Amino acid sequence: MSSDGPHAPHGLQAPRASTAAHLPDELPPGERASLTFMAIVAFVSCAADLATKAWAHAHLAGFDAKRSGAKVFTVIPNHLDFIFAQNPGGAWSFLRSLPDGLRRPFFLFVSAAATVFIVSIYRRVHRDQTAMKWGLSLALGGAMGNLVDRIRYGWVIDFIDVYVSRGGQEFHWPTFNVADIAIVAGVILMSSDMIASARSAPAPDAGGGSARPPTDGDAGPPLSTEAPPPAPPAS
Repeated sequence: MSSDGPHAPHGLQAPRASTAAHLPDELPPGERASLTFMAIVAFVSCAADLATKAWAHAHLAGFDAKRSGAKVFTVIPNHLDFIFAQNPGGAWSFLRSLPDGLRRPFFLFVSAAATVFIVSIYRRVHRDQTAMKWGLSLALGGAMGNLVDRIRYGWVIDFIDVYVSRGGQEFHWPTFNVADIAIVAGVILMSSDMIASARSAPAPDAGGGSARPPTDGDAGPPLSTEAPPPAPPAS
């Protein structure tokens, strides 16, 4: 598969993230999400991806003489296997047939640009936006994991094969890796933050604007049609 994708100070409303355009341009240093947190989460997810790919390369690459085919490690029969695959394209083998001289620079550029974009967005995230912090950090770790593969191989190692067997046929989801899992989880977390932000945004006034006092050109209050009360009798 392989895709190369708040409490504020007292008395103030904390900024919320919906889309990049709605994030604040700048936050005070004490309110920004921790770059250390991002570095740790991204490093752990990237390391997990590269470690599992190394295992797949060492144990699953090559030909299995006993099976007369590719090596397969069955995890859940008829549902989940580990099988070595080289994916030169993107998600669902996107642009797989493109010539290597064009495909490799394209995906290297996209992966590098995604990494820079994620970091720039993260610097505009408030420290209390937990879902957004985790989402961006996981997406960064996954993007880095696939980027390392593209730099050293020119393609990405995929090995997780999910499928179902029905009527003697097997229906497979495109193979993927741990980096893809991190990216998808990150996108889900970011989406949940955006949805929560949209729901918590203040609704506009029913009249389409806020009330304001009348100006010189505005009509005054309506005149009363009731008769004035009778004057009190003279004493």
